Amino acid sequence: MGVFDRVMNAVQSRNPGADIDPLVADLAASLSADRVRTDGASRSLLSHDASVFDGGVAGPVCYPETTAEVQAIMSVAEAHGASVVPRGAGTGLAGGAIPLGKPIVVAVTKMNKVLEIDLDNRVAWVEPGVINLNLTKQLAPLGYHFAPDPSSQQVCTIGGNVANNSGGPHCLAYGVTDAHVVAVEVVVPSGDVLMLGGLEAEPLGYDLRGAFVGSEGTLGIATKVAVRLTKNPPAVRTLLLSFSSVADAANTVSGIIADGMVPAALEVMDQRITQAVENYVHAGYPTDAAAVLLAEVEGLPGGVALDAERIGEIGRANGATEVRAAESDEERALLWKGRKTAFGAIAQVKPDYYLHDTVVPRSKLAEVLEQVYAIADTYDLIVMNVFHAGDGNLHPLLVFDAREDGVLERVHQAGEEIIRASVEAGGVLSGEHGIGVEKQKYMDAMFTDADMEHQNRLRKSFDPACRANPGKVLPSGHSCADIQALRKVPTGVWG
Repeated sequence: MGVFDRVMNAVQSRNPGADIDPLVADLAASLSADRVRTDGASRSLLSHDASVFDGGVAGPVCYPETTAEVQAIMSVAEAHGASVVPRGAGTGLAGGAIPLGKPIVVAVTKMNKVLEIDLDNRVAWVEPGVINLNLTKQLAPLGYHFAPDPSSQQVCTIGGNVANNSGGPHCLAYGVTDAHVVAVEVVVPSGDVLMLGGLEAEPLGYDLRGAFVGSEGTLGIATKVAVRLTKNPPAVRTLLLSFSSVADAANTVSGIIADGMVPAALEVMDQRITQAVENYVHAGYPTDAAAVLLAEVEGLPGGVALDAERIGEIGRANGATEVRAAESDEERALLWKGRKTAFGAIAQVKPDYYLHDTVVPRSKLAEVLEQVYAIADTYDLIVMNVFHAGDGNLHPLLVFDAREDGVLERVHQAGEEIIRASVEAGGVLSGEHGIGVEKQKYMDAMFTDADMEHQNRLRKSFDPACRANPGKVLPSGHSCADIQALRKVPTGVWG
């Protein structure tokens, strides 16, 4: 029995009595039968991400292990006219990884190796399935870390960080993912392999690396990423400031930046989320405060001490009722554990949540937050606010129980009003979650038709047939992928 026959037998053993679809057969021959899944459970699992958006239906699911295998998948997809959707850990919150039109789902979770750590150039080459926090843990004994630290960093992948240009609490000082990606190896839908960027100080040509970071899988699939390594600071001080109003906390943030400081992190949580976190983690948060500000400064010991003292002064001038510094690494870690597990803590209140991601000018934080609370009241919803206050990246959590009749409609209506309020205040649609399917219909609030047409032309230069993550980012009427996302696809064993 030849290799192909063994592959087909293995595929059929998981789908007894089913005919082998030609697309599935070609994919299985290119990889191996155990890494091409067509069963309902595998497809259902990868038809969703962490967002509240439905409508995804996966086609065959592939688990490549090498760049050559990703190339093979792309070549098979091109031969069959099939779409492809890259997939990491599925922690996205804007529907960016939802497969539309039964595409091939390319799950890169088996491509999870740190290939090289180059301390001389302060660069590491990693595969896209490497988990964010695992990379930092591997770097820690060497005195370095990977600066972007999304709250989902325990599970999210570097490939997903690149796709969404993710941020995190410590990106206030260090910048989001784009600032920490030196080069990306990419397989485009034709099957060609490109190297975007490079290790040179000033790579020649257009910055296609910058175009790829944040493109949400619409330009191709990253197979290797060269990331910058950030040296661990010699000293760190973490402060917890308590306030009797959210506005006072927001004004303190503006005051700190206006004073000339750029701390490593400035995070605000309101009372509802603080209480939930404290019940969940027991981090020592005050549950009677209307809001808390988690501020972190780092650098040389003398400068850190001065900055921490000045932050306390600015906080008290803006009504801080308490200023407390973490006294040990353990206490500091616990405070951050509370912040980074905040979204899981809300399960004590309701089982579901819709997390937003708009950005507003720091000077408008207090004003927009008042509107967010009013919007939630209008739609009879619970809202909890936890956000990257330093750069104005809001994360209102609309907390609900999806089993309640009509609640999802109210949640989406409230979400739309929050987005509109943020843009009207001079803000933008997303700070780190991306556009996906969530914010497509609001793109015209920020971009003209000409803007979006040129974005579409860029997309088509990488993907002329619009087969890479179709139906995402650009709104209907501006995207070459509109029809592709809903096209008639072969049914076979996976239709």
